[in-house]
Amino acid sequence: MPRYKLTIEYDGTPYVGWQCQETGRAVQEALEDALEKFVGTATRVHGAGRTDTGVHATGQVAHVDLAKDWRADTVRDAVNAHLRPEPVAVLSAERVGDDFDARHSARARHYLYRIVNRRPPLALERAAWRVPQPLDVAAMNAAAAHLVGRHDFTTFRAAQCQAKSPLRTLDRLDVTRSGERIEVRASARSFLHNQVRSMVGTLVEVGIGRWQPRDVAAALAARSRPACGPVAPAVGLVLTRVDYAPQEDEES
Repeated sequence: MPRYKLTIEYDGTPYVGWQCQETGRAVQEALEDALEKFVGTATRVHGAGRTDTGVHATGQVAHVDLAKDWRADTVRDAVNAHLRPEPVAVLSAERVGDDFDARHSARARHYLYRIVNRRPPLALERAAWRVPQPLDVAAMNAAAAHLVGRHDFTTFRAAQCQAKSPLRTLDRLDVTRSGERIEVRASARSFLHNQVRSMVGTLVEVGIGRWQPRDVAAALAARSRPACGPVAPAVGLVLTRVDYAPQEDEES
C-alpha cells in the first residue's frame, strides 16, 4: 500500500489533543474522518507527536497508508476539502517508503512557545500566553542554560507521563524578545509529557523574579515533580517542525 507523509497545521483550541480519546474530538480523528470521506474506507493516521489539549501545530507530521496510488497533491487537496470547516490543514503530502514512520523515524522535534508580555488583554493574538508582569529575558536564558543537555527531567514531566525513562537530551532552549513578544524555542529528539510547558512556566517564574536561575538547576537536580514551577498554559505552545533523515523524506 502506498505510504504518504503529511505535514499538518492546526489550531488546537477545540481539540482534546492530537490523539483520539473518548473525552472529546481529536485532531487525529478529524483527519481520519476526512480521509474516510476521500477514500471510502476507515484509514489510520499515525502522528509524530501527541500534542496535548489546546496545543497548536504548524509542522506536525503524520503518515498514512492508502489502498490506491494517488498523486500527492490530490491527497493533500482532497483531504483539505473534507476537513472543512475544521481548523486543520494538510500543508503537503509526499510519497515515502514503507520504512518511513512519522513517530519512530523522527530525528528532532521543535517547539515554539509564544508569550505576549503586556498588561492589556489580547484582542487578536490567540496562540499566546499573556504575562502582565515585566519579564527579564536575560535571567530566563541563564536559567534555561541549566536545562540544556542530557538530564533526568522527572521534575519537568507530568505525573501521568507514560514514558519508560525520564532521561532526555534537550538540544535547545532559548528565549528571545521582540518588543512585547517573547519566544521560547525548544528542540530535542523527543519530549516528555508536559515537559515544554513545565519548563516555560518555570522560566517565567525566573523572568518575573520569583525564582533565580540557580533555583532551576536545583529543581532539575531534585528529580521531583513538586519542585517544578507552574505549568504554562497550552494556548502558547506550537509544534513547528519535525526533522527526518534526508533519505527518509521522499522516494525518488
